[in-house]
Amino acid sequence: MHWIDPDSLPETRGTVTRFLLNPHGELDGFVLGQSRQVHFPPHLSKQIARYVATGDTVRVRGLKPRGVDMIAAVAVTTKDGRAIIDEGPDHDARHRKAAVELRPMEATGEVLLRLYGPKGELRGALLDDGTSLRMPPHAADALSDYLEPGAHVHAWGHGMKSRFGRSIEVDEIAHLVDESGSGD
Repeated sequence: MHWIDPDSLPETRGTVTRFLLNPHGELDGFVLGQSRQVHFPPHLSKQIARYVATGDTVRVRGLKPRGVDMIAAVAVTTKDGRAIIDEGPDHDARHRKAAVELRPMEATGEVLLRLYGPKGELRGALLDDGTSLRMPPHAADALSDYLEPGAHVHAWGHGMKSRFGRSIEVDEIAHLVDESGSGD
């Protein structure tokens, strides 16, 4: 979003509580407080990882898509005042997806919040253990009941884990059923 002047955009402040990973192992967002997703392009991943930590208070200037609690960041100002601005990808050195080995993974937990792409399109969910469940928008729309906050799910797919968390590209997902019985 290099063409947008970040100073013309509204500013949101908050504390970073979790990082979000894309299926390639790159940071592509974080959560402010309990539920506000901040999305940024993966070409900012290294700068964000270097200058922002969980627990830091940051300022974000960006665009908010209609109907979702998410900000597509154009600029992030760190706790020490460093401005990380989306100038677009470096055209001299094309952004390459991280070379990570995806392995079979599964995750079980409660959905804390839905995850969105930069235009507000549903792309997955964040589980209570910090795992990002990711899927293409058409699949996320079809499986939206599974991605509803409060849903308890079990997901299978291929993913990766780093010091920032886990991300799984979902192949299958199911609602967890309480097998404790109803006391009959």
